[in-house]
Amino acid sequence: MLAQETVDLSATVARHLPYLRRYSRALTGNQASGDRYAVAVLEAVVAEPTTLMQHDDPKVSLFSVFHSVWSSSGAPVAEADAGLAGMAQAHLAKLTQNSREALLLNTIEGFDLREVSAIMGIDMDEARHLIDIALREMEESVRGSVLVIEDEAIIAMDIAAIVEGMGHRVTENARTHSEAVKMAAADKPDLILADIQLADNSSGIEAVNEILSQFGDIPVIFITAFPERLLTGERPEPAFLINKPYTEEQVRSAVSQAMFFSSTDSLRN
Repeated sequence: MLAQETVDLSATVARHLPYLRRYSRALTGNQASGDRYAVAVLEAVVAEPTTLMQHDDPKVSLFSVFHSVWSSSGAPVAEADAGLAGMAQAHLAKLTQNSREALLLNTIEGFDLREVSAIMGIDMDEARHLIDIALREMEESVRGSVLVIEDEAIIAMDIAAIVEGMGHRVTENARTHSEAVKMAAADKPDLILADIQLADNSSGIEAVNEILSQFGDIPVIFITAFPERLLTGERPEPAFLINKPYTEEQVRSAVSQAMFFSSTDSLRN
């Protein structure tokens, strides 16, 4: 391969890798296992660079390589069979095959039906059918309480309406770090949905970390206009990350995914 081609290949992969890693982690429910799949995809691309040219869009090609690796491995989720991971696996066994992959590709990663069908190697009608099935099955799997941490009132109201429309209970809406910690202590949530920049210039990430230090494992969804800042690979990253501006489908999908992978005894099975 020519030097320029190598540079172009590296730049293409680097541009799309944060999103591939986000998808992989959401799919497996675990950062470590998700990143192992991302590494396997990189190894496959290095071994056969032409795989990035199998579709017109290199990003579609990269995700298509992922699905080849994912399918050949049997599409497992996080390795542990106890605790939250074990509960997630039990729920996963009840879902229609391939439906969650189609849902994530469409609603979280933003691929249209044609691209989803190309990535998964299925026709568009099947892709649409799988997405509809996944939304219904995952929303029906669990119900819980949600703490919204968002300083923009209109956005907070919109998120609350979406979450409550899914059958979950919104405990509170916090606008600052201190409010978030106080509200979580007063009514422990099953899920946290947080912006990263709050009204008093405090950090939603720091607020979430303080809450988690008190209560342990609570699933978290971050909403941000700058997802690259949280997808660096330099520290633990959220499995569920929504870009601003978001769509209702993205919020519904992420909430269903997060609840699905982190079912606790307080959630309705």
